[in-house]
Amino acid sequence: MQPVSNAPDWKPDSWKTRSARQQASYDDPAALQRALTTLESLPPLVTSWEVLSLKRMLAEVQAGKRFLLQGGDCAESFSDCNPSIISNRLKVLLQMSLVLIHGLHMPVVRVGRFAGQFAKPRSSDTETRDGVTLPSYRGDLVNRQEFTAEARRPDPQRLLQGHSNSAITMNFVRALIEGGFADLHHPEYWKLDWLEHSDKYREYQELVKSISDSVHFSEILAGRKLSNLSRVDFFSSHEALHLPYEQALTRQVPRQWGWFNLSTHFPWIGLRTNDVEGAHVEFLRGIRNPVGVKVGAETSSADLVRLAQRLNPDREAGKLLFIHRLGADKVESELPRMIQAMKKSGQEVIWSCDPMHGNTESTSNGFKTRRFENIRNELELSFQVHKSLGSHLGGVHLELTGENVTECLGGARELVEEDLHRAYKSQVDPRLNYEQSLEMAMAIVGQFQRL
Repeated sequence: MQPVSNAPDWKPDSWKTRSARQQASYDDPAALQRALTTLESLPPLVTSWEVLSLKRMLAEVQAGKRFLLQGGDCAESFSDCNPSIISNRLKVLLQMSLVLIHGLHMPVVRVGRFAGQFAKPRSSDTETRDGVTLPSYRGDLVNRQEFTAEARRPDPQRLLQGHSNSAITMNFVRALIEGGFADLHHPEYWKLDWLEHSDKYREYQELVKSISDSVHFSEILAGRKLSNLSRVDFFSSHEALHLPYEQALTRQVPRQWGWFNLSTHFPWIGLRTNDVEGAHVEFLRGIRNPVGVKVGAETSSADLVRLAQRLNPDREAGKLLFIHRLGADKVESELPRMIQAMKKSGQEVIWSCDPMHGNTESTSNGFKTRRFENIRNELELSFQVHKSLGSHLGGVHLELTGENVTECLGGARELVEEDLHRAYKSQVDPRLNYEQSLEMAMAIVGQFQRL
């Protein structure tokens, strides 16, 4: 007889017995409960078979047979739910995966940070401006960014709008993919309108031609058109921060045992909420989805092992991803002890690198930014450290956009501080723009080939 859960002592609401960090404070509990009751009755955003398909692919990432590309906005906004932004976001990830497939000679698992990335952790519960103190902006799932009492009031109805916008986004992405948007027979269709202005344009065009020639050659040998090249697998992910929302979309399904979080294919928890005894870890340990945990220099080696034991006690391949975010200056001092601790414990995880968050800084003109050189250095050093210790880096986790923004310094166009004001659109953290994202994919390939 099949078990009913990975964790017999777990229930979708057992997180409530633990300390829950980074949660919104609603002034009308009854209104919150009504919104959650409505959420519980709505259709899920993803399916259990999609979740299990992703887990199988991640098992191949763990075995070194695939590479994981996870990327998207630091925080989605409800206003970004429009076809142009969604298709550009998908295009840039497809472009990057094209570069990686060609350069790494292995399949790529594409996971977008979208269709649910509406909640954000904050360093403080409140924000003060000119002597006025209001609740912090916690993402569009909770409140609005404008600095007014009404905008900053956590509104339960935004949970329903978040579900609706996520469903619309996923529906559009699925339609694009099913309609041949990602057809490898026509990678030239993925070109963003402004890519021709990039210094990497010629290199990308040569790569596209090489792939088209390879596809054509393969079909000549096969004697038929390879239909499986007309679409790709694409999965959603977001930080599982707002626990009442995540619980409301956690379901049991026919012909499957256990519980699935059907708000997304791949939920992860951040550095601020990765306490082994905390509510977020308690929630993730009972669902069948593959799960991720952000870990950093603050995460002890002992806690790494405890997290692995708590979240993947059966040592299931493809189940657990550790996303290290260290900063370029700490990779060589911190990453080795993390890898060695896991090797000593006998626990196996998928390792991914988030080179964004550990390299955040503020400029003299008041912008939060990241330097492309530091992001690239953290990635390259991470590849090297894993290789030197007999481990392997299975993926990368990036905050990026398909829009023409100026939020991160450097890159092919050598953006400087004075450029940031031209198109700084992020609600929270700076993102790589389309050119920098493509350049980063090429840097990954270059480092991979040098190892």
